This record gives sequence, structure tokens and C-alpha cells, in this order.
Amino acid sequence: MIPEEELAQRRAALRALLVKPLLTAEADADRLVLVRRHLTELREWLARETGWRLIADSEVARLFKTVADTSDATHPARGRSGEPYGRRRYVVLCLALAALERSDAQTTLGRLAEEVLSAAADPELAATGFTFTLETRAERTDLVAVVRTLLGWGVLRRVAGDEEAYLAATGDVLYDVRRPVLATLLTGTRGASTISAADFEERLAALTAEPVVDTDDLRNQALRRRLTRRLLEQPVVYYTDLSDEERAYLASQRPAIIRRIEEATGLIAEVRAEGIAMVDPDDELTDVRMPEQYTDGHVTLLVAERLADRDEIRIEDLKSFVRDAARRYRSYWRKGVTDPGAEDGLLATALDKLAALRLVEVGDGLVRGLPAIARFAVAQPTVKGAEP
Repeated sequence: MIPEEELAQRRAALRALLVKPLLTAEADADRLVLVRRHLTELREWLARETGWRLIADSEVARLFKTVADTSDATHPARGRSGEPYGRRRYVVLCLALAALERSDAQTTLGRLAEEVLSAAADPELAATGFTFTLETRAERTDLVAVVRTLLGWGVLRRVAGDEEAYLAATGDVLYDVRRPVLATLLTGTRGASTISAADFEERLAALTAEPVVDTDDLRNQALRRRLTRRLLEQPVVYYTDLSDEERAYLASQRPAIIRRIEEATGLIAEVRAEGIAMVDPDDELTDVRMPEQYTDGHVTLLVAERLADRDEIRIEDLKSFVRDAARRYRSYWRKGVTDPGAEDGLLATALDKLAALRLVEVGDGLVRGLPAIARFAVAQPTVKGAEP
């Protein structure tokens, strides 16, 4: 029998990897030590239940996750202020990584910018309509945002200088390039350069495709892995989002799958007629929290309550609702919430969060509440012992 302390350590190590699949010695020393201590058991569980690879050494631990749903755009990369990456930033990120792969052990922000500019001028890339010249502050801001993302991941280590000085054209920044971290970033099952498809969706499918299995045992293993990934990665797994084969397998194997996840991670299954959510009682294994404090958190909670007892509602009606709420709560919310058009940003932030939590779907000018949003419905209070 495995001692309780060792089980707790193994669970903590797995939770650390689920929260942050890339751990570095510089930023995550204690968690990296814990992962390395239980590396064999973690590798075996992840390979068996999810099909994910795990590597670890003295400098880095990397969990190579396979995305459960390539069409899910609700968890974008974000800049320092929380702004989501746009298309240009994603392309600049890829160009920067390619440049760093060829760079020396140290580089500067100015040199990296020159290499990104050179790569952006490639005729094949330009033919897609992408342009990047660094002539505007917005483009320089995108490059700095990418560099700060790489600093956060541990790919770069700042040696001297500051990115703000580069933005103001008053200085440069020197970085160490940490190749052990850089080498672990790509998680695709094959190299992007080996894919000949031109269409984006086809390229994405090829990049994430897994071998086709041809026996009953291997098909069942693949189903178990796909379902376990969904339960670990998605806030809610609705039965309607699964294929007929996945639903049938989950119906027969649900207790076993849930038990293994609960034992390994400490998550608790909430099983409903519409689907399953793996709930974290410690509120650690999520990048989007609900409810939250402050203005955006209050707006999100009010919008969720508004949608909880409706099948769908027009976005324009929700904007009007948020505008009225801003007037009602302006003394508690941040400044500017009653300015003309402020409701657009407030509502967009709320809907982004609700969509990321699989509580709503947005499209065609409508917002549709998904089943799990019913938990935010508020009933009329009952006053006990009051006079008639």
C-alpha cells in the first residue's frame, strides 16, 4: 500500500503540471523537484490515461498536452494587461521562436526584431496578407508582448535593459536564450514543415492527428484517453458535444474513469443529466474564475444571473442590461462605466469569461445559455416567520 504522504505528493505534482505544463528550475523550483521525485509514476499514469508525454530534468519539466478540441478559441494567449493575442502576435511569436532557434546563447531585443522583420518579408508569408514592419508603436508593442510571453515561459532570461526603453527608442535589452526550455515548446505530433496542406483547418488537423487504431482494445484506449483529456481540460463536458461512440463508452465506463481522475488529481466529479464537470475544491486548476470580485467580476455574475432562466437573449438587450447596471452600481464600479459605449467592453469581457467556462455560446447576435449556467439562477427570497 502506498503511504498517504507519497500519494499526496504525487497528486500535488500532477496538479502542478496541469496548472502549468512547462515548469522551469528558475521559476518553479519546488514543483520541479516534486515532479522529478515522482517522474516514473506520473509518466505511467499520464501515458495510460491521457496519452500525454512527460519529460523532466534538472532544468525543465514539460507535459506535452494534446488539445481536446482544436476549435475552442476561448483560452487565447494573453499579454501583460490580459489582452488576448491577435493574429499578428501569434505570427510574430512563431517568427521569434524560429529566430531564437538559430540565435547565439545571448541576443538583444533589437537583433531579434531585425530577424523577425527579415522572416516577415518572406514572399510566401507576405502572400497570405501578413505584414510586419515595426514602423508603428502598435507593431513594436506586439513584439514586446511576445518577448514578455517568452520571458514568462522561461525561454528568455533578461540580463540587462528594459522593454519599455526599447518601446521609447531609448535603449535595448540583452537576454540569455535558454535552449533547454525552447526545445520543449512544440507539442504537435509531427513537424509543421512536413505538412503540405494549405488550408488552416487541414494543417491544424494534420498537426494534431494521432495514429488510427484498428483493434477493439486500442480503440477503447483511445476513447478513454480522449474523454479523460476533456474532463481534465474542459470546465464542463456536455454529452451533446461527444460523438455517439464517446457517449456510449462514457456511459459504460464513467465510474472507472471518474474514480481514476479523482484519485490522481483530487478533483471531484459533479455528474448531471447534461454532462460532467470535474470540480476543484481548492480552486487552483483553472485559469478563469467565477465568481470574481471588482467590476468585471460583478458584471459577469449579473450577466450569468440574467441568462440563467432564459434559453437565449439578444446581445443588444444584454448591452442595455449592462448599461442599466452600470448606472445602478456606478458608486461601486470603476470609473468610466457609465460613459457612452462602455457597456460594449464590459459585456465583451463577461461573455468571454462565460464562454471560456462553457456556460454560454455566442453567435448571430444572440447569447445562448448552456445547461451549467442554471447554477447562477437566483430565486426569490423566502422570509420565515414574517407577519402576513
